[in-house]
Amino acid sequence: MSPAGQSCAVLLMSMLMLPAFCFLQAVEKLVQGAESGCHTEKERQIVLNCSRLLTRILPYIFEDPDWRGFFWSTVPGAGRGGGDEDDENARPLAESLLLAVADLLFCPDFTVQSHRRSTVDTAEDVHSIDSCEYIWEAGVGFAHSPQPNYIHDLNRTELLKLLLTCFSEAMYLPPSSDSSNTNPWVQFFCSTENRHALPLFTSLLNVVCAYDPVGYGIPYNHLLFSDYREPLVEEAAQVLIVTLDYDSSTSSSPTVDGTTTGTAMDDVDDFQFILKGVARLLSNPLVQTYLPNSAKKIQFHQELLVLFWKLCDFNKKFLFFVLKSSDVLDILVPILYFLNDARADQSRVGLMHIGVFILLLLSGERNFGVRLNKPYSVRVPMDIPVFTGTHADLLIIVFHKIITSGHQRLQPLFDCLLTIIVNVSPYLKSLSMVAANKLLHLLEAFSTTWFLFSAVQNHHLVFFLLEVFNNIIQYQFDGNSNLVYAVIRKRNVFHQLANLPTDSQSIQKGLQRKKKSPEPISRTNSQDGASMEGSRPAAPAEPGTLKTSLVATPGIDKLTEKSQVSEDGTMRSLEPESSQPLPEGNLPSAASDGEPWSGEVSHPQRDRRRLSSASSSGQWTPTPDWVMSWKSKLPLQTIMRLLQVLVPQVEKICIDKGLTDESEILKFLQHGTLVGLLPVPHPILIRKYQANSGTAMWFRTYMWGVIYLRNVDPPIWYDTDVKLFEIQRV
Repeated sequence: MSPAGQSCAVLLMSMLMLPAFCFLQAVEKLVQGAESGCHTEKERQIVLNCSRLLTRILPYIFEDPDWRGFFWSTVPGAGRGGGDEDDENARPLAESLLLAVADLLFCPDFTVQSHRRSTVDTAEDVHSIDSCEYIWEAGVGFAHSPQPNYIHDLNRTELLKLLLTCFSEAMYLPPSSDSSNTNPWVQFFCSTENRHALPLFTSLLNVVCAYDPVGYGIPYNHLLFSDYREPLVEEAAQVLIVTLDYDSSTSSSPTVDGTTTGTAMDDVDDFQFILKGVARLLSNPLVQTYLPNSAKKIQFHQELLVLFWKLCDFNKKFLFFVLKSSDVLDILVPILYFLNDARADQSRVGLMHIGVFILLLLSGERNFGVRLNKPYSVRVPMDIPVFTGTHADLLIIVFHKIITSGHQRLQPLFDCLLTIIVNVSPYLKSLSMVAANKLLHLLEAFSTTWFLFSAVQNHHLVFFLLEVFNNIIQYQFDGNSNLVYAVIRKRNVFHQLANLPTDSQSIQKGLQRKKKSPEPISRTNSQDGASMEGSRPAAPAEPGTLKTSLVATPGIDKLTEKSQVSEDGTMRSLEPESSQPLPEGNLPSAASDGEPWSGEVSHPQRDRRRLSSASSSGQWTPTPDWVMSWKSKLPLQTIMRLLQVLVPQVEKICIDKGLTDESEILKFLQHGTLVGLLPVPHPILIRKYQANSGTAMWFRTYMWGVIYLRNVDPPIWYDTDVKLFEIQRV
């Protein structure tokens, strides 16, 4: 090689080694700072500067796969025992960095208040302190609230930002549903080798749940005074959700509540503190004041939703506490607000999914359905029709709004939205007329021939809605005269379903109608009257808005497992349908006559091949056999019997008394009964959320996408080669 070539090679090698050299030097300074306890201002400034440097250079090292092993190489002399051991026992760089950051997060007079009134000479030793005595905020497992110190908050924020950057190696790996693909940074930091794991988890949780952005309620206080706690709370929430993103069942790490014994979050007071805190923060953007923009509005509600999801999904005691408490409605209302507000914005599709997934998880428990009967009196500004009713009415009306006027990318969520309504329907005691009409409007739209024949799975939505009507009629008939009246008024929809044509000519005619009406469902009558006061229509994303891509969500049959509710209220899981191939011509029966349809088709790909045909372009087309296969399973018996009994009675009353006022008809229906006239009540089927590798990967992608977009000013990962998702502009 020529001298010039050698010089270029040396220069190139030096450029490649520069980030590694900076990393080594910065880690060394952090380790020294943790060892010394940062007693001087100079030491503290060095630690902060090194933290900022590492936060900037780590993403650029992560994006090169050849350097990933570098972090798990060893530093000579950095032994696991803390002494001068052989290099064989030296700690990997990543472990040294993480332990140093953990120590620094509980460093007296730097990130926590010292318990001693001491001089530098008698300062506390970082390695001898019990960090459980230095938890940052009162709450779970800690009753003392330390004096606020904005310098400590700033220092904690810098270190947490570095910690989050260390965990972000996951961003530079492509999506994978492999459960063994754990994040080694998170795995080690949450292990018992980190003696600060429990107090730090508790500190982060308490800081988030105790935060009150409104404070004493002084108007415009956020414009008059700097809030150093909010950036800390945001970082704390992000670190929390990332550290909770691992499979604790396959590791020796602490449990999801931060302990190895599962006792940190067993106390009812702790649960109440967490639930109240999360509900308060989620409700913050909904707060209305007479003075415009006078109250501070937080922006980290997506992190809060992920945190709430993880706490409910991983800690079943907390989930059951949430469902027993009426405060669960304080979580429901903000979620419905966010769903309604984001429905037209394609940059917030991920927010729509996380909100729906939380409601799907909650709806799998009976208590949630019972809680929905509480009257809805809080008037949150939403552009939905004004109504008087319950939280169940609010849920149905918002879901109707999402389906009828949401972004087209939300169509995969329709199954989840209707599954939630199905799950709660057996417990809904009295729907309002507005909500009843919304349900009938959805059935009317989904049962048109052009919609039913346009995709292989569209008829599932009709089955879900019919199951809703059957559940309410069979189990809550007495208080639901509004729904019964709406069913009677729209009886032609049910008759048309019962008489759905199955011949090829009618199918083609239905598809021709679809070409004339490209919208997925009719938009007519989707608005009933005036919207709530102070509401604004959902707006699309501003041009140039950044968004991150998401992996595909599993189908509803993969998201849920069926449970049957017994007479004593307990649930029994139903065996999944066999995956063995069926003989040709033996169709997988969704349900026998008189039983509710399960909502799933066992083998959609095989059924599609057998019951439909493919055109020369490869596009799926429906066939008469395919239509007959599910039409014969439509659960119409209960509704048809109701119509058979009540329609003649209603018509007779109208003729005899000359009634034209629907209130008189409603009075008649309120005092009517169908005891002994309807088919035997079917068992209640609940579709409970079932965790799986597909949803775990979806949550990981969504979570890191949120964190990426929340850290673009100043940027941390912006313009690096992220592999977990794509960054797009709307």
